Amino acid sequence: MQEPSPLTGSLLTPVLALVCWSLVMLIWMYAARIPAIRKAGIDPATAQEPTSLDALPIKVRQVGYNYNHLMEQPTIFYALVLYTYLAGHQDGLNVALAWAYVALRVVHSLIQATLNIVLVRFAVFILGALVLAVIAARDVLALV
Repeated sequence: MQEPSPLTGSLLTPVLALVCWSLVMLIWMYAARIPAIRKAGIDPATAQEPTSLDALPIKVRQVGYNYNHLMEQPTIFYALVLYTYLAGHQDGLNVALAWAYVALRVVHSLIQATLNIVLVRFAVFILGALVLAVIAARDVLALV
């Protein structure tokens, strides 16, 4: 019998993928932010409050906003996947749901960092939240 692929067989691989995507967004944020800070003449030593970056173009700030968002809702994803994995609820559906969540977060990032159509971005956010709710519900149902 053939071993399952790490991409489709492990619930932890989507976690790694989202961590890597978060690092991509971190690099994108600083690649956009540092030149914009220089161009705006903002002294980094005095930029102690987030509002000190309000002079930056919205396209630059959107990437930073998205990076911050990747530190918010995905924390639920990380905790939920860790619980699901440790509780032994790793199955094909949960792996597929985890990958769906990662894909939705990537789409959310790309929307927010580029076009930033709020209603589309919100719809993608809600879909991601629903995916998390399904994984959580499956974990709760496995307890009974």
